[in-house]
Amino acid sequence: MIKVNDEIELTVEKMVYEGSALGKYDSMPVFVEGGCPEDLLKVKITKVNKNYAAAKILEILSPSKHRVKPFCPIHNVCGGCGWQHIDYNFQLIQKRNIVEETIKKITGDSIEVKPVIPGPETREFRCKLQYPCTQTKVSKRLIAGYYKKGTHEIVNVKYCPIQPKIIGKILEFIRTKASELSITAYNEKKHKGELRHIIFRYSKSENTCLIIFVVNDIKLTDKFKKLAKAVMNEFAHVTGCCINYNTEKTNLIMSNDTRKIQGENFYYEKIGDIKYRISANSFFQVNIGSAENIFNNVKNIIEKNYGKPKILDAYSGVSSFGLWLKDIAKSVTCVEEAPSSSKDAIENVKLNNAQNFTILNGDAKQIFHDLISKHEKFDVTVLDPPRKGCEKESLDIAIKLTAKAIIYVSCNPSTLARDLKYLHENGFKTKYIQPVDMFCHSYHIESIAWLEKV
Repeated sequence: MIKVNDEIELTVEKMVYEGSALGKYDSMPVFVEGGCPEDLLKVKITKVNKNYAAAKILEILSPSKHRVKPFCPIHNVCGGCGWQHIDYNFQLIQKRNIVEETIKKITGDSIEVKPVIPGPETREFRCKLQYPCTQTKVSKRLIAGYYKKGTHEIVNVKYCPIQPKIIGKILEFIRTKASELSITAYNEKKHKGELRHIIFRYSKSENTCLIIFVVNDIKLTDKFKKLAKAVMNEFAHVTGCCINYNTEKTNLIMSNDTRKIQGENFYYEKIGDIKYRISANSFFQVNIGSAENIFNNVKNIIEKNYGKPKILDAYSGVSSFGLWLKDIAKSVTCVEEAPSSSKDAIENVKLNNAQNFTILNGDAKQIFHDLISKHEKFDVTVLDPPRKGCEKESLDIAIKLTAKAIIYVSCNPSTLARDLKYLHENGFKTKYIQPVDMFCHSYHIESIAWLEKV
């Protein structure tokens, strides 16, 4: 029986969701941070549970043929990625295996999982950055970056190869200028300090960005007015600076209270022929190239199998899917309850001259129940929920409103599997799952599940 501080040798078998490598010792699963499948490792046990153990690497005795040198100098401490030490094509194989095993384990069904569609770009692809802030104890220098793996200790990021180069330059300017203006960083233990997060929303098509300062305050101070003005004077790329007021003692990054300081409080992104307006609080995909792959896959499934369908884009956000599908649809109905996203969706319909569109804004559940009471039916329903997946009631609504097919776009294999199981029990069958690599060099994986009514 292994115990904490034991030093053992093991071979890594595979990567698992949440990012660790998995090996076994005397049939006990051992999770190792920084391992690569086929590594032979000497490790030290750091935690022992009834069902598993965790360990850290002491020595790589024989490296896997899939192990490569990370291209980021702070990869081993920064929690932003995690898989740069694994050859990219092999990362995709591991992600497909994770989806396949998770779906099989939870649903009990053997569903075809297609090979992962790679990211068109594996560097400088990340278009939304959320940097928590802190200060050094002695010099009070402002630090902004990612959390160190498994901690709330912030790694100061000066260069990040998965984000556009201009973001690093703007971030460094903000750090320096904020210190000059005596802006204090937030201390989450004491719940004191002003600047909690710096958020960038970058437009790949326009090469511009929107900046949001998240503050532990309820009013705009002159310091942040001066900071916004300085940033916009220095960088033509910055089209707007906003402030988000968040005084809650939670891990929630942004509240719903975002206001413009200077410039615009939204930005534009163009994918293919579709132009999207996206506000500071509105959701949009983090990787534009992979988002286009997802949109095209969903479009191809619908176009090849359902003629000119009536489409329901449920929980539609800024209508990213709905607008992409407008040319192959008889009609598109978008339902969204977040005010900022609904406002963007209305603008996006005008921007793209969408004639066959209906946008329903308000309490989503009430809207869906109204549609059910009117005996509305849609040929295809598109579901794109957050990581927690769909609530059972949302799935029940989709089941009642859908005549032919549900396209479920997921960013979490576990909640996808749970929801597919429920849909299988209620009259739908999954044709196949198509994973797409949205966040390269991390364990995150997007999946498109195509379900048909039995």
